[in-house]
Amino acid sequence: MIDVASALKYLHHGYSTVVVHSDLKPSNVLLDERLVGHVSDFGLAKLLGEGESIDHTKTLATMGYIAPGLVSRRCDVYSYGIMLMETFTRKKPYDKMFQENLSMRSWVCSSLYATPEDIIDAALLEPEEIDFKKNLRCASSMMELALNLHS
Repeated sequence: MIDVASALKYLHHGYSTVVVHSDLKPSNVLLDERLVGHVSDFGLAKLLGEGESIDHTKTLATMGYIAPGLVSRRCDVYSYGIMLMETFTRKKPYDKMFQENLSMRSWVCSSLYATPEDIIDAALLEPEEIDFKKNLRCASSMMELALNLHS
């Protein structure tokens, strides 16, 4: 996820023309032999001048990962937050449990502060491990970061 964040920083701030990926999701992140993440599939990418945005209705993207509103840097940041949530919960944003009034974001938000161990993937947290509380705090802080990317 650090590699993806670095790639977004480069796309959003590396040139005078902003590159908005517009379809950031796990299947568009490739891992090399050293497990370094590389953002791929720029088929829906948009080039924006400073302060420019594009009407969302003109943009195709994968449901669950695209932010509502205009295409801008914030859309990629929103998608990154969804990917962080997906990484730590092992739930897809389009999972059948997310219907009507329950979204991945609202589920994480309502559960994180009450019972974070119920939403964070059990494979990441082993209660009998010596550093369980430390690992839980670390995973919870990553989830808080993901939620803050959506505000």
